[in-house]
This record gives sequence, C-alpha cells and structure tokens, in this order.
Amino acid sequence: MMIINLPRKLLCLSAAICFSTATLADHHGDDHASSIKMIDSSLFGIDQSEILGIREQMQAAVDGSFVSGNNILVGNNDGVGVLETVGTQGPKQTTQMNDQTIFRIYSMTKPIVSVATMNMVGDGLIAIEGPVSKCIPEFANMNVIDEESGAITAAKNQMTVQDLLTHESGLIYGTFDPQSVLGEQYLNAGSVRSDITALELAKTLAALPLRFELGTKWHYSRSTDVLGAVIEVAAGKSLDLLLKERIFDPLGMDETTFYVDASKAERIANPIHGDMADPLEVQPMLSGGGGLHSTTEDYVRFASMLLNGGEYKGARIISQNTRDAMNQKFIGDDINRDAFFFRPRGDWGLGFYLQPIPGADNSGPFNFGWQGVGSTVFIVDPVNDFFMLSMAQVRRGPRGAPMDLTRSQRAVYEAMLD
Repeated sequence: MMIINLPRKLLCLSAAICFSTATLADHHGDDHASSIKMIDSSLFGIDQSEILGIREQMQAAVDGSFVSGNNILVGNNDGVGVLETVGTQGPKQTTQMNDQTIFRIYSMTKPIVSVATMNMVGDGLIAIEGPVSKCIPEFANMNVIDEESGAITAAKNQMTVQDLLTHESGLIYGTFDPQSVLGEQYLNAGSVRSDITALELAKTLAALPLRFELGTKWHYSRSTDVLGAVIEVAAGKSLDLLLKERIFDPLGMDETTFYVDASKAERIANPIHGDMADPLEVQPMLSGGGGLHSTTEDYVRFASMLLNGGEYKGARIISQNTRDAMNQKFIGDDINRDAFFFRPRGDWGLGFYLQPIPGADNSGPFNFGWQGVGSTVFIVDPVNDFFMLSMAQVRRGPRGAPMDLTRSQRAVYEAMLD
C-alpha cells in the first residue's frame, strides 16, 4: 500500500462550505438481508483449532466475570470467516449474545460521522479547509490557555473542519482531564450534559479557551461532537436524519440509531461493570463523538464499505480516493503527540487511528479503525484484506481479562499470520 504525503489542507477534496441542499443517490436493493454470509475460515488463514483457542479465551473472560458476553467477527467482501459469540447480553439477562445484540458503540460513532463529513465534501456541501466559524460563528475568535500560567492569548489560526477530523483542534474531553484548569472549566460548563443539543454544546465549548494553538498538537477531544454540529448546519438537518440519508439507508444499517426503540429493549447489552446510559431514554443530544448504538451485523456493513474502497453492494458512500485520503498520516513528525494514545507508534488520519500491521514500522502499511469506551472495536486491514469486530459491553472493569479489545486484535493476527 502506498502512503501518500498530502498537504495539510487537502485542497483537492475541497468545496464551498455550508450550502443547504444535497443530492443523494437513491440506493435500493436487498437492504434487510443479513450482511453476514459465512465462508470458510481457512480463506483467512485461520483453522478450526485457532478458532477454538480464541473461543476458549472469550469464554474465560465470561467465566472470570470480566464481561457477560462477547463476540469476535472476521470478514471481508467475500463473507465472514469467523463469528464466535459466548455469554449473555448482560449480568441479569439470560438471552445469549448474538450478532443482533444492540451495543452502545460510543466512539465507534466517530468514524461514521467522519465518513458522513467526507461524503458531504464529495457533494460540495462542506470544505475540510473551511473555517468552522462559517457554520458556527462563535468559533471565529478563539483563545488559547497556557495550562501552567493560566494566561489567555488569542489563537493565531482559525479552527477548520480538518482540525476537527484530525483532533488537532485544541479541544479536549473534560471527563478525561478533570484535574486540569481547562478540564475543570469543561465540566463546570456542562460539557457532559445530554439535555442540550450538539449545537448548544459546540457553542458552549467555543466560549472556552483551547488547550493549544490550532494544528500544532494531537489531543483526543470533543472535536467530533463539534463536527456533528457543523455538518448539521451545513446540511440543514439534524444529525440523525443526515446519517440516515447518507450512511444508514444506503448501507441498510437499520439497527444503528442514537436512541433505541422500546420494542428492541430485550436486545440491548448491559455492562457487568460500570455505569452506562439507558439507550431507551431519548435526549436532545445527538453526540457525533459517541452517541450511536448498533449491532455486530449492522457494523459489518460499514466496515465492509471501508474495506471495499467506499462502496457496499452498489452503494457508493465515498470514493476510493477519499477513503485512501482519510487513511494518510496527519500527525507525522511535525505535530506534538504527547497525548496520542500510541505515542511514537501509529498515526491519525481523517477520522481513524492508523496502526502498523504486524511486521511493519511507522512508515506503514497500516490498519485503521477505532474503538468505543464500552468495549467495542473494529479495524480494517486492506493489505491483508479483512475487517474485524470485537463487541462486548463493560466499562472500567477489572484488568487482566483473557480477551479484551487489544487481545482480540492480537489473537486474530496471530491466527491469521502464523
């Protein structure tokens, strides 16, 4: 896979920002047929003894009360070679976990919103180098805080859509940084409220200083929540409708929603450790950074689309060039990565983390994907032609689980590449 060094502004993908109309291709087909067609695991280099080993570790995680249930899926555009599920949907539930179990996918919402943004770029509704203030004027004159001295200075640059996509916006997550001066300001300002809209949240954050000068550091943040508000304004419709039209309907993802209908309550996974919001309780907040619920079967459609260069069963969501552009290195050597999860290893694209595949160095090739804080993860590996999902529901439980987000990825690669 060739890694192309793109300029920071990606001018070739740009267009005017914040128009109010869209032209959508109407994709029809067998949307409700399952996305999971089982094929032989040997096509992925995984034999039955290796599947048994993976399943034993999954069961050990259940038996050790690390999770109530979990599943692991490995597939590509030909079909699914591995689908292992053990345990139940929750600690007080008897229903077995399966590919129709509904999970809080939290930050696995972010790639969906990022892809929707690039879909809108392709339609000329938004430009990634355009200032956020074109859609939300409150971001026009931002300030930067010095965390050591508390001094406030005017930001030198305008926040752009690309800054939001790459988490170089100067925004933070107050919940992950509550001891800092800025983190305390976030929490006091109500950054975790769900009884306000995403646009109201974005305006609240615009009134606070930035952690650093725009485009100089990577810091995981509320960037995608703000991005969700930006594309709502650009599209002239709420984020749930926007995603339904641009992502979910074309892909047949009819189980992926911000809130879950009461008729589906018995399918919701619940954590054995940690507190999670009730998916049935509808709130004004449509969080682009972490608000969606989905099933394994539904998310296969999204992962398959990405593996297939932006298309799934005739539904073109983004172009191949756009998919490839989203997976270029944007942190690189010029951006401070002290807060980056993988520190010197890996990189960040337009909405995805990039991890070197086994045997590769930091020049690539990479897989890409993201994970949710509730113990869900997906990766897409174009070089080895597969995608993988691991889904459970737990938060801040005991350490040392025999199978978790990291171990599931390692187990699949070890089985595939041994």
